[in-house]
Amino acid sequence: MLRKLTLVFAVLLFAVGILFTSVLLTAAVKYEFAESPKTSNVDASSVLGEEDINIDYNLAYPGKVLPDSPFWPLKALRDRVWLWLTTNSSRKAELKLLFADKRISMSKILFERGKPEIGYSTLTKAEKYLKEAGSSEMENRKKGIDTSEFLERLAKASLKHAQVIDEILEIAPEDARPNIITTKDYPKKVFEESRNALLEKGMEPPENPFDWN
Repeated sequence: MLRKLTLVFAVLLFAVGILFTSVLLTAAVKYEFAESPKTSNVDASSVLGEEDINIDYNLAYPGKVLPDSPFWPLKALRDRVWLWLTTNSSRKAELKLLFADKRISMSKILFERGKPEIGYSTLTKAEKYLKEAGSSEMENRKKGIDTSEFLERLAKASLKHAQVIDEILEIAPEDARPNIITTKDYPKKVFEESRNALLEKGMEPPENPFDWN
C-alpha cells in the first residue's frame, strides 16, 4: 500500500512539475534583439576552445536537447528534480556547476544558430547557476567541508565562462551586447571569491588572463 501511495505521489509531483515549468516558460521575460551578424548551424563541440585565450577547463557536453526544443521543459524539470533530490551538499554544488557549464555551452550554440533572445535567456541562467555553485561552496567551507578540489574547478570554470561570453559577444547582435557584457560580472565575482579562498588555503589559483580591474 505504501509503495503504491509513493508511486502515485511521484507521478502527481511529476505532473505538477511539468505544469509549473510550462507556466514559468509562458511567463518568462522575452528578449528581442536584432538578427545576429553571422549565424550558422554548428556542432556543440564548437563551444570548446579559444584562439587567443586558453583556459585549462573543458565544459560539459550540453546534450542534443537545447532550450529551443519543445522537449526542453522536460529536461529543465529533470535538472530541478535532480537538484532537489540531491541531499549531499558537496554533490549539490557540483550539480549547479554542471548545469552552469551545460547552459553556457547551449547559449553559444543558440547565438550561432541566430537565436539571440533564447540564447541570452540561457546565458543568464548559466551564470546564475555559476553564482549558486559559488555560494554553495562557501556554505560548505563554513561547515568545515574540504572544498579545495572544487574551488580549483570553480575558479577555472569561472574563467572559462568569461571566455565563452567574450566569444558570444563576437557573434551577438549589436543591441544585445550591453546586456551580455553585464553577465560577465558573475564569473568575475566567482573567480575573485574562489581565488581568495584558494590563497587563504595556501593554494595557487589558476592564472587570470583577463584584464579585470
